[in-house]
Amino acid sequence: MAKFEEVKNGVIFPVGEKNEAYAQYFIGQSYLNNLIADPKVNVGVGNVTFEPGCRNNWHIHHDGFQLLLVTGGEGWYQEEGKAAQFLTAGAVIVTHDGVKHWHGAAKDSWFEHLAITAGTPEWLEPVSDELYNQL
Repeated sequence: MAKFEEVKNGVIFPVGEKNEAYAQYFIGQSYLNNLIADPKVNVGVGNVTFEPGCRNNWHIHHDGFQLLLVTGGEGWYQEEGKAAQFLTAGAVIVTHDGVKHWHGAAKDSWFEHLAITAGTPEWLEPVSDELYNQL
């Protein structure tokens, strides 16, 4: 049994639907509940839930940023050229414009964060199993 099973039901906000729109940029299953997707507001807010072992590809936010507010479970965040950071509920990550990074669940835990994002994402290569399995 995976740790933090309760996360799959949503911690603060509902878990949302399977993240089919971005599935090609993830290894494993994620879920997305768009909390703010107003074209008159240049920032999006989504509740993203990751099944154990799920992670997104390396990516960059151009002309913007991404803020991650961890609400449940255990996961990882890594910027290119830096050590991965272990994340638990209450962690806050600030990703500045143009920084290559990835984030996702620990191998044995559900993981959930709010993603506050501005700008245009550029999706890159998947996080290799070799890199991920070393965490």
